[in-house]
Amino acid sequence: MAKLNTAGQAGKRVAVIGGGWAGCAAAVELAAAGCSVTLFEATRTLGGRARAIEVRGRMLDNGQHILLGAYTGTFRLLRRVGIEPKTALLNLPLQMRYPNLSGGMDFVAPRLPAPWHLVVALLRAKGLGLADKMALARFSSSARWMGWQLNVDCSVAELLERFDQTARLVQLMWRPLCLAALNTPPEYASARVFLAVLRDSLGAGRAASDMLLPRLDLHALFPGAASRFIEQHGGAVRCGAKVTTLLREGGSWRIDATGKAVGGNSSALFDAVVLAVAPPAALTLLDGLPLGDIPARLAAFDYEPITTCYLQYAAAMQLGRPFYALPDDPAIGHWGQFVFDRGQLDGGQAGLCSVVVSASSAAAALDQAVLAQAIAAQLAALFGRPELASPAWSQVITEKRATFACTPGLQRVPTASGLPGLVLAGDYTESDYPATLEAAVRSGAAAATETIAPGAAKPTRSSAA
Repeated sequence: MAKLNTAGQAGKRVAVIGGGWAGCAAAVELAAAGCSVTLFEATRTLGGRARAIEVRGRMLDNGQHILLGAYTGTFRLLRRVGIEPKTALLNLPLQMRYPNLSGGMDFVAPRLPAPWHLVVALLRAKGLGLADKMALARFSSSARWMGWQLNVDCSVAELLERFDQTARLVQLMWRPLCLAALNTPPEYASARVFLAVLRDSLGAGRAASDMLLPRLDLHALFPGAASRFIEQHGGAVRCGAKVTTLLREGGSWRIDATGKAVGGNSSALFDAVVLAVAPPAALTLLDGLPLGDIPARLAAFDYEPITTCYLQYAAAMQLGRPFYALPDDPAIGHWGQFVFDRGQLDGGQAGLCSVVVSASSAAAALDQAVLAQAIAAQLAALFGRPELASPAWSQVITEKRATFACTPGLQRVPTASGLPGLVLAGDYTESDYPATLEAAVRSGAAAATETIAPGAAKPTRSSAA
């Protein structure tokens, strides 16, 4: 983010509505600039759709995240609030590694300068035939020649077909990457957005393609530290405070809120507002305001769920690596796409595995116990370890609106609302990234910029390429 002149911001009253990662990022940037910030969050905890929840006396994330080395906005904000990425995140080279008995592949990039890390990874890759390797090399070189851009958007499946990607490569590489990055099946995922993710990982410097796994729970990783930062800079964090009214009064904005955090009911005037809530909630608060086509864009989003299945085994249980890709095949009860050994990330979670099912509408429709048992059986079969079929306990967590469906030609929402002092933040705002933590953090930073210097914010495009 470009350095702004923050003179004159001291005492500027700014309300941030929504305590997800976008709202927390906006509040941190505004507090750092000297604004008097009040952060309103309707629930009892910060983090939004990337939060920690208490289960069986321990904190579990409501979803497992992989960050990329290209996520410069996230790392900058972590450092600002006192979290050092080098210790808070396990850094692994780009990889797509399957259990030995899965019939998958083993693709891992050595720590060499780009593009040699990919060249060597491709030459060494196991489980891919010559035709698969040639198809991957052809796709990568063609995408570079295109500048990782498309003039006309299409589905990821159509893009892969254009470049003659083999069925095996699609199943083992492109499909899981698309689901992990966009949480949208390749049959109707945006190829333009997918290429932007690949541009900043496969197409950038070697470090940009690194895969980073949180060692802390999601609350401790950023929202908790953000809350402390805001309060240390004179701001206020109001969890359990639901904003019910947003009205323009003269040159100010009136916010009515209800909840214990505001003494039952409150009404206050602010110089500016950052609205960082999900589109349905934003539509309710923005009702009646002259906002052009913004309400129609907010109403047009569809959503995809993500399901995470936690399986607790004996503390001595370990997988060979911190995480593996899994071949998913719902027809035979194989729902999981990635498994993470939480004990290798957080020493306090020994024997705990988390298995992720992206775009999980079909899986989420199953009985939770049935789904957990199917996933446990999947691990036992793929790793050749019968004991994995019988965890001590399981917990299934489904975030029903985890992300928007990232479809071709989707019109996202601008940061600037067109009304003085009102800006929008969220991973659904204009960006070349899908609904990721990085998109949320960058949108929050852009919203803060727009609040401090109207007209200065640009769509949250990556600078990693």
